[in-house]
Amino acid sequence: MEAIVLAGGFGTRLQSVVSDVPKPMAEVQGKPFLEHILLYLQKNGITRVILSVGYKHEVIKNYFNDAFAGMTLDYVIENEPLGTGGAILNAIPHLKTEHAFVINGDTFFKVDLKNLFADHLKNHSDLTLSLKPMQAFERYGSVIIADNGKVTAFREKEFVAEGHINGGIYLLNKNIFVAFKLSKQFSFETFMQENINVLNIYASIFDTYFIDIGIPEDYQKAQIELAHYL
Repeated sequence: MEAIVLAGGFGTRLQSVVSDVPKPMAEVQGKPFLEHILLYLQKNGITRVILSVGYKHEVIKNYFNDAFAGMTLDYVIENEPLGTGGAILNAIPHLKTEHAFVINGDTFFKVDLKNLFADHLKNHSDLTLSLKPMQAFERYGSVIIADNGKVTAFREKEFVAEGHINGGIYLLNKNIFVAFKLSKQFSFETFMQENINVLNIYASIFDTYFIDIGIPEDYQKAQIELAHYL
């Protein structure tokens, strides 16, 4: 089982607390946040990880080298910012399997990847999202699904009393982009929204721990909480 980890972020909103390393290398409880993610992947049966890196990528490669926790690590370097979609598109030729997980390098979501994989196959899905139930939120957009789990709509950021957010862990078929003419740089979130009626997109719900370290408040929260959920 393979995973693509999007680890090329600048961490603009974290500059006040982390300014000298890529965002996924921000220290959380004594080790880089990315190390927590890789250990989570290893526990979930991942054997190979493709790290999509950009800003100060040498810091990541010098720390992890080409293997970690029994997993093979390969690096795909963004020489210019490609957006989430461009980064995935850039990494896909390096896959050896037909399906791959995609993980955001600044988010920890305790999803059972084997359950996500089983749902993906059962639904004959092109793309399966992991959703987190949440109440009283406006920082995230929300995802609307039918009773059978098929994604029917993506809603923009607005106050929602109760709903589901995209938790940033995907399982996709590696040929997902083949039928589309895409620029080198694009947003995966926009791609999903624009092609919701073309692609077979499903979602699985996991009411488990979720943290996004993209803002200083949640970065500090991770320092306290994360150890309880690993």
